[in-house]
Amino acid sequence: MADEVQKKLQKELEAFNGVQKEYHKAVAQKQQLDSQLNENKAVKEELLLLKKDAEVYKLIGPVLVKQDLEEARQNVAKRMEFINKEIKRTDGHISALENKQEALQENLNKLKNDLGKLKLKA
Repeated sequence: MADEVQKKLQKELEAFNGVQKEYHKAVAQKQQLDSQLNENKAVKEELLLLKKDAEVYKLIGPVLVKQDLEEARQNVAKRMEFINKEIKRTDGHISALENKQEALQENLNKLKNDLGKLKLKA
């Protein structure tokens, strides 16, 4: 009986560790997205300061390519929109993982209690 509970506890612990790794990965991804969003906000602000006749260049590989100012503004706005959608998706994923972690933690605590009771009986 105690062996079964021990095996269940081990499986739950492995599942919990897997969810925890996925959670940390998702949090790191969100931090990266936040960083990209802040970078793009700064670029957007800089582009807004430019006059209509200003020259804008885009770095493509090792080459600077001339780009239309309005096109550059639109590209940055689209990129920010995409990043915001990814942040929302990642936030949803993180909250789902948090809920999963809590459920697994409760199961682990229950199994630990059951194992402790069985050891006391033996």
